[in-house]
Amino acid sequence: MTAKLGFIGLGQMGAPMAARLLGPDVALHVFDPRPEAVAGLAAQGAIGCASARAVADAAEIVLACLPNGQVSEAVAGEVADGGAVKLYAEMSTIGRATVEGIAARLAERGIAMVDAPISGGPSGARAGTLAMLAAGAPEAVARLRPWQERIGRVVFTLGERPGQAQVMKLVNNLVFAANMVAGFEGLAMGAKAGLDPDTMLAMLNAGTGRSVVTERVAEEVLARRFAFGAAIAVVDKDVKLGLAEASSLDVPMWAIEQAARVWRFAAGHGMAGEDISALARLMEGWAGAEIRSRQE
Repeated sequence: MTAKLGFIGLGQMGAPMAARLLGPDVALHVFDPRPEAVAGLAAQGAIGCASARAVADAAEIVLACLPNGQVSEAVAGEVADGGAVKLYAEMSTIGRATVEGIAARLAERGIAMVDAPISGGPSGARAGTLAMLAAGAPEAVARLRPWQERIGRVVFTLGERPGQAQVMKLVNNLVFAANMVAGFEGLAMGAKAGLDPDTMLAMLNAGTGRSVVTERVAEEVLARRFAFGAAIAVVDKDVKLGLAEASSLDVPMWAIEQAARVWRFAAGHGMAGEDISALARLMEGWAGAEIRSRQE
């Protein structure tokens, strides 16, 4: 039997994820407000739709990957009126409260929801190596899981209530954001002291300072490409969501709040649309030293 799936939001993450669902066993209905994004998936075999509501009128399982909570709420409102949709997967990072509101709204229409954010960046989406999260009713999580496994590498079930996966995603992003600030500050310090950036990075990756920042993001800085794939504004948004969640739980975030100030400064001083690896330029400017590979 051909599965009737839908995908809403065909950006840097959504488009490659949607493409991984394509196959002879799937009729994939897609929508994005940018016609060229829809055309790109249609050229690969998807069925282009004129609205989110049209996707929900055609597909029983609809996945969405959207830029912020306001857009997610608007799209969910359209999906709630769909004539075919039975299961909705919210893959965006929009915070627990927003997801809980969307889940309640869909439940009124008999539509199950899985809170299903992802982690791994655009390169992970293209390579099929994303970490997939899931929280929701067990039967809904089980129904979505085969499609998550088709998109990513591993699926983590966080609980039976939508919103729990959002909290885990925010924990992940807070740690990542803090690691990036610390990593770039350390590399800038070493560069100022005259250390070879390539040797510094190799040592960090062989030692206890290793992280995704040193293993993947820092390469963009040393090569001066600054093209990891995500914008500073996105991390700034996620950090604010994470700190708000921590505050609601009465959990102090002393170190992460300091890192958050760096992201807020960058986003508020003309760098919001720049790649996250470009955050290193702030540290370079403050240190008066460039983190550049000597092979460049």
